[in-house]
Amino acid sequence: MTDTHALYRRLASRPLGREAFSVLFALKAPYFRTVRPRVREVRPHHAELVVAKRWGVQNHLGTVHAIAVCNGLEAAMGLLAEATTPATHRWIPRGMEVRYLARSTTDLLCVAETSAADWEVGASGDVPVRVRALRTDGTVVVEGVITIYVSERPSR
Repeated sequence: MTDTHALYRRLASRPLGREAFSVLFALKAPYFRTVRPRVREVRPHHAELVVAKRWGVQNHLGTVHAIAVCNGLEAAMGLLAEATTPATHRWIPRGMEVRYLARSTTDLLCVAETSAADWEVGASGDVPVRVRALRTDGTVVVEGVITIYVSERPSR
């Protein structure tokens, strides 16, 4: 279990714990603050967070900007990776493929998922993380895969 996942587990059950974790997470990776992620759930192979539809992430059409959606998806993927990567290993994003399926007209639930089989890469290799963003009515607005490269931590 990584420090990030351990901190989430410690805070999640406390009053305002998820909110506190969300702030700390955005401070650790400052670019994620642009979408102000509200973390809902983190566990091995699964992470969820909400990106609110607010003025700062909207495009000229009044919907959540496509790159803001991708930012939320990458944040969810990072939480999943932190909760799933063995302590003896490290990870880094290698690529992202997404499809825009519908207009992002509401707050968005960003979900990242893997299976145990996805992580059977031996000492190192690519792991596909499935991601999707859903409107409050359940409509999937963006879906795709973020590939992360997992490798053993170097000896010190």
